[in-house]
Amino acid sequence: MKILVINCGSSSLKYQVIDSDTEHVLAKGLCERIGIDGRLTYQPTGQDKIKYDAPMPAHRQAVELVLKQLTDPETGILKSVDEIQAVGHRMVHGGEKFACSTLLTDEVLKTVESCNDLAPLHNPPTLVGVAACKELMPTTPMVGVFDTAFHQTMAPEAYIYGLPYEYYEKYGMRRYGFHGTSHKFVSQRTAELLGKKPEDVKVIVCHLGNGSSISAVDGGKCVETSMGLTPLEGLIMGTRSGDIDPTCIEFIAHKENITLEEAMTIINKKSGVLGISGVSSDFRDLEEAANEGNERAKLALDAFCHHVKKYIGSYIAVMNGIDAIVFTAGIGENSPEVREQIMEGFGFIGATIDPVANKVRGKETLISTPDSKVKVFCVPTNEELAICRDTVEIVTKKIVEDTVKEVLNK
Repeated sequence: MKILVINCGSSSLKYQVIDSDTEHVLAKGLCERIGIDGRLTYQPTGQDKIKYDAPMPAHRQAVELVLKQLTDPETGILKSVDEIQAVGHRMVHGGEKFACSTLLTDEVLKTVESCNDLAPLHNPPTLVGVAACKELMPTTPMVGVFDTAFHQTMAPEAYIYGLPYEYYEKYGMRRYGFHGTSHKFVSQRTAELLGKKPEDVKVIVCHLGNGSSISAVDGGKCVETSMGLTPLEGLIMGTRSGDIDPTCIEFIAHKENITLEEAMTIINKKSGVLGISGVSSDFRDLEEAANEGNERAKLALDAFCHHVKKYIGSYIAVMNGIDAIVFTAGIGENSPEVREQIMEGFGFIGATIDPVANKVRGKETLISTPDSKVKVFCVPTNEELAICRDTVEIVTKKIVEDTVKEVLNK
């Protein structure tokens, strides 16, 4: 199957076309500045990027331009839009409604819309993108793959907050977790690298990027994760504070004479390693500044690594053991220094880093020593491929079900 994978933001749209039989990317690109002026980037695999400005007043026009580019007689990779056999959409928040990927029927979309207050910045533009695709490809199956779905296997004691229970009952206030598609993909791949089935291993996945999260995956199921009701909870991140005393927000608002909303903007967009260092939210900039003697940049890196280490240790206790620790995403895949610093002190569980193997960037590699009892890996994530796989599974299942119904009705 040829699967179109779409990830919609409020003013952007990332896309890939993947051949599910070979799992090769045929083309990828990005629509930017939707609703402003519009810019499209398109790159068939193995060829140069094509960039141009084009009016994109809404997501419908962006999807229309993507389809036009994919079927362009000279540079397109499709002869017709009909070659796209399904569209997989990245959906951020499914609340408790969705524990797995699902076909996006009208009823399902209404249910997703009911979760908008849990992800007001992410769910609405995603739904707009789905609507645009359904309008332009009315007979093509649409599948939603939820960031929160993989974490729905957590036990109540892991996801409940220490708040009045009525807030959970009335508003769904609980830990949901995010980056689930990445955590699922990487944990399953780690099991393969160990030569075992997912149900036979205990893995801690460290998805470390500008947004970072950690999950404990026991027997192929998530039992703990660091992000919460929103992606703000958990680790110190690029611009997000991560775990803090909630009173800090009220304290800042009073001391700075600002509104609650303005204080939340500080916590979300001006904190994290950016706030600590005063240098950057980019870890490459921080490492460079720290090497040049910038103490605050060093403090930001040290604090980040300390928090990751703290979560790993607690998750080992939650799972009563560990088979592998795996690093993924922008920082996890590309910063040997961060990985090495995080893993310092885990010799007591038999996890030791090989300094030579750990020099890798962006490649799937075993980075622990041969005698390490707990294996440590660098595994690049591939959320688009994970979305493609789920989409194929859902669509294939529907085809089989429809065929059975047709046969039984004859």
